[in-house]
Amino acid sequence: MNSIARSNFQIFAVGIALSTIGGLSPGRNKAAEPASEWTLTWSDEFAGSEIDRTKWDFDLGNGFYNYHSNQWISGWGNNELQYYTKEPENAFIHDGMLHIRAVKESYQGCGYTSAKLKTRQRDGSPLFDQKYGKFEFRAKLPTEKGVWPALWMLPQEDRYGSWAASGEIDVMEARGQEPGKVLGTLHYGGRWPQNAHSGGEFVFPAGTTIADFHTYAVEWEPGEIRWLVDGKVYQTQNFWWSSSGVQGASGQGQKPASEQDLNPWPAPFDQPFYLIMNVAVGGNFLGRPDETSQFPAEMIVDYVRVYRSTNPTKNVPPRGKGALPFQP
Repeated sequence: MNSIARSNFQIFAVGIALSTIGGLSPGRNKAAEPASEWTLTWSDEFAGSEIDRTKWDFDLGNGFYNYHSNQWISGWGNNELQYYTKEPENAFIHDGMLHIRAVKESYQGCGYTSAKLKTRQRDGSPLFDQKYGKFEFRAKLPTEKGVWPALWMLPQEDRYGSWAASGEIDVMEARGQEPGKVLGTLHYGGRWPQNAHSGGEFVFPAGTTIADFHTYAVEWEPGEIRWLVDGKVYQTQNFWWSSSGVQGASGQGQKPASEQDLNPWPAPFDQPFYLIMNVAVGGNFLGRPDETSQFPAEMIVDYVRVYRSTNPTKNVPPRGKGALPFQP
């Protein structure tokens, strides 16, 4: 879901009237606490009247400047169609919930506006980050063709190099036109274009979809990351790799030739990551909206909670089995 990611591989609710919000989530903010092995370290229950700017900042615009390649990357590297703003039309709190709203409108050369919130300021300074723990979001998602909601994490610092050498953890992302499932993915490897990814999907049982409230989480421990929906683990990953090698002055990643070219396991997932929530429109991941797509389209977030383990792992387990980018 990050920047240049979707241009290099293909893996992977309608706006609700405010008068009905109160009936959407009986008992919201009453989700069962995780088992006693987790202790709460940070949360946002969205209890105020405005977004808490001590916890969240905004990405703005329709792209970014890549200093490694000295070029502007439009569409966030994925040919996305939205322009991110910090305006209340695109992100606001109502009835104790955060609304991130994609709107169909012409703005700054784009056909849509939306919002992307993160716990890292635009100048790079942290608002919140954490290494290891349980990261949990309770949300309902839009089901429109070409609308792409996501809850994900990036490293506070590019300790091992630019994307994806320093990693990315996608807690949840969904294609609006496929309301029966969500995906969880890891991005790792070398700098683009030597990036790699692995992941899985959760298929909802009959009678429920992404348009309902669900709890999405990852449990991240040294050498292992687990993905959960509504408390049920649906995939576990314990294989990844990271390489900082580059090809001359281009700044592009270089394919590792041996184990010595890899950063020490469990890099890159051994450093603090920050949180991101956004609703994108269009892009390589899911295609454009069409005449059936209804806007505004909203992701509604009930809460975000982060925990630490009360019994942290002292010894990092060995890397799991997988396909390294070279023959061992």
